[in-house]
Amino acid sequence: MKIIAVTQARYGSTRLPAKVLKTIGNQTLLDIHLDRILQAHLIDKLMVATTDEEGAEKIVNIARNYHVDTYKGSVNDVLDRFYNSVKDYNPDYVVRLTSDCPLIDPKVIDSVIKICISSDYDYVSNTMLPTYPDGVDVEVLKFCALEKAFHEATLKSDREHVTPYIWRNSSFKEGHLFKSFNVSNNIDYSNYRITIDTIEDFEVIKYLIEALGSNKSWNEYINYLDNNPSVRNLNSNHIRNEGYEKSLLND
Repeated sequence: MKIIAVTQARYGSTRLPAKVLKTIGNQTLLDIHLDRILQAHLIDKLMVATTDEEGAEKIVNIARNYHVDTYKGSVNDVLDRFYNSVKDYNPDYVVRLTSDCPLIDPKVIDSVIKICISSDYDYVSNTMLPTYPDGVDVEVLKFCALEKAFHEATLKSDREHVTPYIWRNSSFKEGHLFKSFNVSNNIDYSNYRITIDTIEDFEVIKYLIEALGSNKSWNEYINYLDNNPSVRNLNSNHIRNEGYEKSLLND
């Protein structure tokens, strides 16, 4: 069985350009992100799916430092980029991650993978009904499900955000194309943000890493925010999935 994780990373982000290259101490956010993913035990290979645009080589160079392969593809058709990054490897399962989650948790990655494989789901995530903090987002899908979405999805928002066609047509959403499951935390932390979309998000991540380091569990970072509400409130005015909501308006 082959499990490939793919993280999306681009230089030209519209809301916060070059956000994955922002540094805290001597590390970029992409360094921290890749290092944390590579601590997951159930991933056989990690790919970075970046774009064929100016600045992408900086992302490629960081990935190379971790012996991680890269693929350059479409800026706007991210489903095309994502699919083509893995199709030649013919994996059984694909793990979708995004580089705007610098503090992604390797234990959560492994947990979602285990659930997907053990119950033979087509798609499992902790995002269809979020209870984890924004920034601990993990999606696991069979490669055949990704391939079906690649060939059938036509909406601009489906192509830009990779998995909406799958989760909208999943059994968890009362669809019939994909057998699915949502992984929930026993406490709802979905209104916490440890993601990086805005400069305020970056300030929160900077506080967390300077206070605790870059190798703690997501729970420890959330505990810090609970004990430091002034830090937590820095980015509390932003809503989850702002980019996807904007894409829906363009369909």
